[in-house]
Amino acid sequence: MRFDTVIIGGGLAGLLCGIRLSESGQRCAIISRGQSALSFSSGSLDLLSFLPDGQPVTDIDSAIALLEQHYGAHPYALLGAKAVRHYAQQAQTLLADCNLALQGEIDTQHHRVTPLGTFRRAWLSPQEVPRKTEAQQRTAVVGISGFLDFQPQLAAGALRKRGIDAYAEEIELPALDRLRDNPSEFRAVNIARLLDASEHYSELYNALLPLSQQYGMLWLPACFGLTDNHVFTQLNKQLACPLRLLPTLPPSVPGMRMQLLLQQRFIQQGGSWMPGDDVLRADISNNHVTQLWTRKHEDIPLRARHVVLASGSFFSNGLIAGRDRVREAVFDLDVMQSDKRSDWYRDDVFDSQPWQQFGVRTDAQLRGLRQGAVVENLYVIGSVLGGFDAVAQGCGGGVCAVTALHAAQQIIAQGGEQ
Repeated sequence: MRFDTVIIGGGLAGLLCGIRLSESGQRCAIISRGQSALSFSSGSLDLLSFLPDGQPVTDIDSAIALLEQHYGAHPYALLGAKAVRHYAQQAQTLLADCNLALQGEIDTQHHRVTPLGTFRRAWLSPQEVPRKTEAQQRTAVVGISGFLDFQPQLAAGALRKRGIDAYAEEIELPALDRLRDNPSEFRAVNIARLLDASEHYSELYNALLPLSQQYGMLWLPACFGLTDNHVFTQLNKQLACPLRLLPTLPPSVPGMRMQLLLQQRFIQQGGSWMPGDDVLRADISNNHVTQLWTRKHEDIPLRARHVVLASGSFFSNGLIAGRDRVREAVFDLDVMQSDKRSDWYRDDVFDSQPWQQFGVRTDAQLRGLRQGAVVENLYVIGSVLGGFDAVAQGCGGGVCAVTALHAAQQIIAQGGEQ
C-alpha cells in the first residue's frame, strides 16, 4: 500500500499532524496501536509553564530565548520562539475547526482547577473546566452517590485552604443504579454514556436545580459530554447558577472527547485510520525509510514518501527501558539518555527525574538521527522526543501540537519531491 505519509501513533501529535497533512491534499495513514495517552488526559493542554530550573514562565518568547541559550535540546529551542508561536496559533485554529471548544490564549495562560482542589497552569482548557478566576463565589463541589473516582470533600477542603468558599454536596441519580451495582463499571466514561442520553436529562437537571438555587456556582465531575457538550450547554441555560466540570481519574471524558473528535476529523478529511496495529520493523536504505511492516498486514508493506514517528514515550511503549539503555522501539533511533542507570533518577521522588527528559535525538527539522546520521524522510514529533520534561515544565501538550504542525509543514513544503 502506498501513501504520501504514514504516521506511527494516533495520539494528539499524530492526529494533529495527520489532519494538517490530509487538509493539504496528502494521502495519509495513521497506524494506532490502541488507546493513546490522550484518553487518559484532562483535556487541557499546556504550552510552557516553567523553565527547566523551575522559574515560572511569564512571557513565552523570552522563555524560549532562554531555552535556546541554555537548554538547546528542548524541542522549542530547536524551532525557535517565532515558529513555536506560529504553530501554537495554528493549533488553536485547528482544534476549533474540530469542534473542540477550548478556552485560553498563548500569551494569557490561566490556572485551571484540578479535581484535588488545586490550581494548575494551562494554555488551553475545555470551556467546561473552571478557572481560578471563577472561584470567587460560594461554590458547591458536587459528587455523585457511589462514584468513588471523585471526592468532593477532599476538593472542597483543599479549596477552602486556598480561600475559596467551597462546600461538598452529593446528588442521587437512580438512572445509574445498574452501573452502581458493579464498582468496576461505575466509571466516568460509562456514566457519560447514560447521562448523555436525552431520556436521563430531566433526572440530572432536577437533582442539580435545588443546589443551583443555593450556590453561586456548581462544580461536578466530568461524567457527561463524551461526544459533544450538548448536556453541559443545556444545563447552563436552565440552572440558576453556572455549572463547571472537573476531569476525573482516567479514562477521562474530556480527553476521550478530544481523541474522538480529532479522529473523526482525520477520517472526514480522507485519512486512513489503522487501529489496533503495530509496526514490527522498517526497511531503511541510504538513510531513507523505504517501507514499513505491520502486524496486521503481515507480508504487505506500507510504502510512503514520508514517515512520521509519533509513538509516544514510555507510557505508550514508544520508548523501551532495558537494563542498560533506553531504546526507541521502531527504528532504533538515537536516544538522548544518561550513560549510567544510576543517573536516570533522583532519590527524591518529587524531584524532576532525569529519565523524563529521555527521548529521540533529531536535527533542527525534527528528522530522526540513527547512528548519528539523519534519516531524511523520517520526522519525530510529540512525547517520544527528548530534551524536555512534560510534567515539571508543563509543556507536554504544547510540544505535541507544535512539533506535529512543524513536521507537517516540512512535508507539505516539499510538495511532490521524493
